[in-house]
Order: sequence, then C-alpha cells, then structure tokens
Amino acid sequence: MTLMFKNILTFFMVAIAALGTYAQDDDAITFEMKLSKDKLGINERLRVDFTMNKDGDNFTPPDFEGFRVLMGPSQSISSSWINGVRSYSKTYSYTLAPTARGEFTIKQATIVIDGKVYKSLPRKVEVTAAVDKPSDQMTIDDVADEGLHLVAEVSKTNPYLNEAISVVYKLYVAPSISVSNYQPLDNPKYNNFWSQDIPVRRLSAENGTYKGKPYRYVVLKRVVLYPQKSGKLEIEPLSLDVTVDVPTTKRDFFGGRIYSQTNKTVSAGRRTINVKPLPEKNKPANYGGAVGNFDFSVSTSKTTLNASESLQAIVEVSGKGNLKLFQLPEPDLPGSLEVYDPEFSENVRTTLSGSQGKVSNSYTIVPSFKGKYPIPSITFSYFDPSSETYKTLSSDEIIINVKEGPVNSAVANLPGNAGAKRVVTTGDQFNFIKLKPDLRAIGTNYFFGSTRFYLWLLLPLLLIPVAIALGKKREAIASDVVGNRVRRANKLARKYLSKAKKELGDKEGFYIALEKALHNYLKAKLKIETSEFSKDKIASLLAEKQVDQGTSDGFIALLKNCEMARYSPFSDVQMQQDYDKASEVISQLDKQL
Repeated sequence: MTLMFKNILTFFMVAIAALGTYAQDDDAITFEMKLSKDKLGINERLRVDFTMNKDGDNFTPPDFEGFRVLMGPSQSISSSWINGVRSYSKTYSYTLAPTARGEFTIKQATIVIDGKVYKSLPRKVEVTAAVDKPSDQMTIDDVADEGLHLVAEVSKTNPYLNEAISVVYKLYVAPSISVSNYQPLDNPKYNNFWSQDIPVRRLSAENGTYKGKPYRYVVLKRVVLYPQKSGKLEIEPLSLDVTVDVPTTKRDFFGGRIYSQTNKTVSAGRRTINVKPLPEKNKPANYGGAVGNFDFSVSTSKTTLNASESLQAIVEVSGKGNLKLFQLPEPDLPGSLEVYDPEFSENVRTTLSGSQGKVSNSYTIVPSFKGKYPIPSITFSYFDPSSETYKTLSSDEIIINVKEGPVNSAVANLPGNAGAKRVVTTGDQFNFIKLKPDLRAIGTNYFFGSTRFYLWLLLPLLLIPVAIALGKKREAIASDVVGNRVRRANKLARKYLSKAKKELGDKEGFYIALEKALHNYLKAKLKIETSEFSKDKIASLLAEKQVDQGTSDGFIALLKNCEMARYSPFSDVQMQQDYDKASEVISQLDKQL
C-alpha cells in the first residue's frame, strides 16, 4: 500500500514539473533596451539597461558610438515565485558619458536564448549643450521640482455660453519621490461661472503618464462650470504647499535608503476659457436660456372632475444641461380656473459631464364651474451645443372636463347658450336657521363682595414688593458692563453658528456653514464684505481694530480648517472642537470690537 502511494505521489510531482516546464517554455521571451533618458546635456550621464525574462548566453553589446563607457557591464538577477508562477529577470547595465553634441543611435544588442538569437531595438538619444545643473548633481529641491506637477485638466476650452465644462485637478508625482502631506494655499474663485463641486470621497493614487513619462497621480478636486458670459474667461489657479520625501544617496545601518524632506509650492496655473456666445440666427422668440439636450412634457393628475375639486398640472423638463439656470415656461390657463402659485421640484445630479435629471413646476388648479376647459399647447426652446442649433418642443393640448357643478352665469347668458341649465333654488337654502332657539335662564352670580373681588383688590399691593425686586435686579444687570458684553457676545455667536450646529456630522455642510458664519460675523460687525478678502488681509484688518494676537490667530485657524476640510478627512470630534472654538472666538472678538 505504501509503495502504491509513493508511485502515485511521484507521478503527480513529475506531471506538475512537466506542466511548469511547459508553461515556462510557452511564455514569450523578451529582450529589450531601456534608457534612463532620451535627451541629456553633454555634461550628464546616461544609464542603459538590457533586460531579458529568461537567461541566455553570448551577450553582445552595441559599440555605443558617440559615448564613452564609464561603468559596466554590471549584472543583476531577479527571481521570484508568486502564486506558483515564476518571475525571472536578468539585466546588463552600462553608465555612459557623451563625447559630442548631436543625435546618436544606440544600436542593437544580441543574446542567444534556447539556441535562438534575440536582438534589442535601436534607440535614439539627443545630446544637447551642457546644462546648468546635471541630473547627477541636482539638489533635493531640484528633484522635487522636476518630479512634482499640479495640473488642471479642462474638458473643453471653447464652450458655448451656459454649456457645461469640467475641471479636474491632478497632482502628478514621479516614482522616485513621494508626498507625505499637502495643504491648500489658495482655492480658485470661479468668477463669471456657475460652479458645482463634485466631492472626492477618497484620495487614491493611480498610474499615468505626464509628458510621456510614467507618473503616479491623485485627483484632488473636481468641479463642473457653466460660463455665464461670453468672451475670454480666466480660471484662477489652485495652489498647494506639498511636503515631499526625496531619496538620497545615503543608506542606514540596515542598507535602507535615507529620505530627505522638503516643502514645495505647486500651482495649476491659470487657464483661459474662450466662451462662444449663442447664435442669434434662428433664435426662438420664447427662448429662455436653456442649453443642453432636453425632453419636455405637460401632464395633469386627472382630466375629469367635479367643480371645487382640485387637480395638478405638471410642467416638466428632463435631460442633460443647465437644468438649474433657466425658467420653466408657464401655462396659459382660462381665467375661470383658480390657479395657485406653482411648487418647484428638482431631481438633479451633477457628474463630470454636467448636470442631468429633471425639474418641474406643479400647479394646483381648482375649477369653479361646470364645463370643458382647455390647457393650450406650451412650447419650450433650448440650444443644443452638439448640433449647434435651437430646438423647440411642444406639448399636447389637454381638455379638463368638469362634469358636476354650478354653471358660470357669464357663460350661460351668452348667445348660443340658451339651452344651458339654470340654477334652480329649493326650499332648503336656509334650513340652517333655528326657528325654536330653546333659551334657558342663567343663574344669578354677583361679583361685588365675593372672594374673587377681594383677591383682585389686594393683588396690586402684593405685586409692589415683586416689582421692587425685579427693578433692583435689572439695575444690577445694567450696571454689569462686562457681563452684558459677554451675554451679547454669546447670543451673537449662537445666532451666526446656529446653521453650523445643525450640520454637525456632515463634514462638507458643517464647514461651509462655519465659514459663512465667520465671514457674516465680520460683515455685520465691521460693515464690510470679507468674503473677497484673503486670510492675510483679514488678519491685518483685525490687527487694525486692536484685536489681540491670540484671538486673531484663532479666527484665521478656523478659516484654514474650513478650507482643509474640502480635501482632508475630518472626524466628528474635530468638527465639535471647531464649533466650540468658533463660539469662543466670536465671543472674544465681540468684546474687543
């Protein structure tokens, strides 16, 4: 039995080895040349790697015309097993120095693998004049500058008026460095644009390319813009203060590379958007500013009812475009219908391609008389940027049939309406009047001389000491100047922070409300518009008003937290601390201002 088990085990081991050998032989063999750069100064160095995924013999390098070999060939081998699959790599490396300026070609290298000759592809290299700072002599700041880029990617730079465009801010980081922290320095103000932020729920790094080179990038901010005027409009840049970890040539005791840290300021740069005006040719007379691709409908909750009953008439526009930026057309209803102000409803979501969903007005209509009432056809016009044409949609006419109810006398007396029914009165019109009241006598009850009479007589005398005590308390409160200031300050703080308190737990809503509360407080106290001021301007303004440094720093720190919250995760504990701090800072400011 043991012998049989050994034979079966040996069979399976041989089969697995055969399958592994077959799979390895079946893999595609690669042999390629990699360059550290394809353009360099004559005073820089070039690294050339020849890499293969299977070991070979008789490696023959090219002659490296135009270059001098400083080091090489050095060999490195990497082999690993992952999930039962073997990964193998062998590399021959050279370090070269250019001998002249110009364009040179590094020719093919050859190697023999499994009896076959494999050749690498030739690569061209451009050698320019000497650079001020060769790559092998670059400082930490130079490496950070070269490997860190903030880019604002605009979906369209020449949109029509009120056509959606998206702006995505990406931070590109070279593989050789890493980012440990960042702080926004200046957020763009989208003047002459209607803007809608799309929150970035989680920051995650992805692989990409920047100017043809491999980079990692993270999306920091996304916003959808609708231009509100034609011409050349500028998008202000987003600026960040970034902490960068740059590897050095030094290593620690265990052989690990030592990193050095530096802070860099990066900016996305200004972007210019050339906004085209909407064409005047063929513009409909009833055009109300809608831009996009829409459907239009008018519907009612019922078409048959009795007088004094109500129905709903709904005017709805759905589709994709500037749904929040135009007015819905109004129905032209007969004067004999009682129509209430419409109730507006919207169900719109915003993505990078723009806003989409539907908006509607719901009219409550109550007919007073019997008859048939038409809701005439309504037209809705919009501009379609994809076809660059105006389009007009029309609704169907709807007939409201009121079956039961009084007849409108103005209609009944018109010529041709002689056959209309008249309203006939009956003997029941006044049946609500009681002809036999059934009155009863009320018992005698004298007030003078009663217990209640004497209580009301003595009440003013009892209230005199109470009034004296209250007067003294009011005088004491009025004389307490410091206490009154504190009470007024706390009341003012609660007034401006009430909205922020309701949003506790919702990071985005809380910090938007908190920032508005801080600006509205300064606006109320100083009678100026502070929302357009920078934090430095606000700090200098508080200094002019002789606000102490600690209170001013606390106010500016809260504004910074409001900005940081848009890009960084904040806990409920942090939000509660910021709310308490804001109450304290507003109270202190109110006493000092």
